[in-house]
Amino acid sequence: MVSTSFWSADGKPISSQEFLDKMFGELPEFFHDEAELRKIWANPETRSAFLEKIATLGYGREQLESLQKMINAEKSDLFDVLAFFSFHKNVISRFQRVQETESEIMTGLSDAEKEFIDFVLRRYVESGFEELNQDRLPQLLKLKYHSISDAEQKLGDPEKIRDTFFLFQEKMYTK
Repeated sequence: MVSTSFWSADGKPISSQEFLDKMFGELPEFFHDEAELRKIWANPETRSAFLEKIATLGYGREQLESLQKMINAEKSDLFDVLAFFSFHKNVISRFQRVQETESEIMTGLSDAEKEFIDFVLRRYVESGFEELNQDRLPQLLKLKYHSISDAEQKLGDPEKIRDTFFLFQEKMYTK
């Protein structure tokens, strides 16, 4: 049995229901509907900025992981957890998200780009959305190709690589 404690921004313990009420009373200032949440989440820069903003309100990584555990969604994307609580959407696993969007993601990519994106998607399924953060891109390239210059030989210049990395995420969160 696991017990989770929630704390208000002023450091006082609150119930899980109070935490949820407070959180989802404040989140509409960041997104008004599912489409806006998708748009925020589909871009690594806006996703990171959103997570930083809500962390300053007391909804950091630890609290968000607690929400995942509350609904047995540890293998789901945090986007799906937020959509569940905000819009009563069904929660799907990261694996399901990839399966449902993979053909759209891979459309228009070269074989080398498909190989790299497939590598990133496997890491995402295994570890979570943090693998999709912009600051992870250089590490992912080094893991896959051992050096940035080798990655550039296969995938193109840094701007093209970045564009591919951003575009596949946009496609992945449209569904």
